[in-house]
Amino acid sequence: MQNGFTSDPRLAEGLDPELIAFIDGITTAYSHFPPFPTLDIATQRKVAAAVRAPWAEGGPVLHRSVNRVIGQLRARIHVPGPGPLPALIYLHGGGWTFFSLDTHDRLMREYAARAGIAVIGVEYPLAPETRFPNQLTLLADLVRLVANRGEEWGIDPTRLAIGGDSAGANLALATALTLRDSDYGDALCGLLLNYGAFDARMETESYKLFADGRYLLGASEMETLWSNYIREQSQRTDPFVSPILADLAGLPPTFMTIADLDVLRDENLALKSKLEAAQIPVSGGLYPGSVHSFLEAVSISALAAKALDDEAVWLRERFNVS
Repeated sequence: MQNGFTSDPRLAEGLDPELIAFIDGITTAYSHFPPFPTLDIATQRKVAAAVRAPWAEGGPVLHRSVNRVIGQLRARIHVPGPGPLPALIYLHGGGWTFFSLDTHDRLMREYAARAGIAVIGVEYPLAPETRFPNQLTLLADLVRLVANRGEEWGIDPTRLAIGGDSAGANLALATALTLRDSDYGDALCGLLLNYGAFDARMETESYKLFADGRYLLGASEMETLWSNYIREQSQRTDPFVSPILADLAGLPPTFMTIADLDVLRDENLALKSKLEAAQIPVSGGLYPGSVHSFLEAVSISALAAKALDDEAVWLRERFNVS
């Protein structure tokens, strides 16, 4: 026994012990359904949502959470108290293909409660029905609308940040790049990037180390997800698909939560270095022992809670929230 856990080979690789139940819970939940690759896309989405549902339960009770339509996109606005409040526009993960406002509802409420800010969760169109760059066009338009008319939704439009996890972090960074290159370059005061997919070339060492998916995300799954998002192979090196290849100058200060035992680890570390080289202030970093999606395990994981607290402190500083 080690710290109450049987000798699990994953512990020898540095896995945080509290995350064993998260990994095994998700893996076991998928085993109750037919093999995932044999299902059509609509059924895959239902299964993926059902597997994630228990991890979105519980958590903070807020002043209000309301569904709205902003531009062409459905959104859910979480508000911890009277406004107008600064807002984090948050884009859920799921490989551009899966998940929703519901699967990430608790995570968004955690940000609202811990940072004392509004969180605008966005229901962007999924791949492969919608592909790059359509999502970016819609998301950039949404940010512009909030920057112009935020008061209508109880938002302070002068204090906005954008963030997301996994594919959502990719979309958040690419949206920030899109706005930087337009007349809304100063619309955002922060970027929150959680274990993002930033390099469609999939050539890093961490892809080799964790290719088998034992820590929830594998190389073959990422290949499928990237292929769902792009229209043609040449787009893998488009800097708005693979932001690691972009000119990062002029982006707002950034917080990066980097998962340790994750195929995406090394591209996140490389992006952090590239942001710093571009003179962008970067907070956060690698969380030893963590895995992809670990923030969703906050109900059982002290490591996830610490990361969320770190992010909340940073958000309060960016938004000047006392």
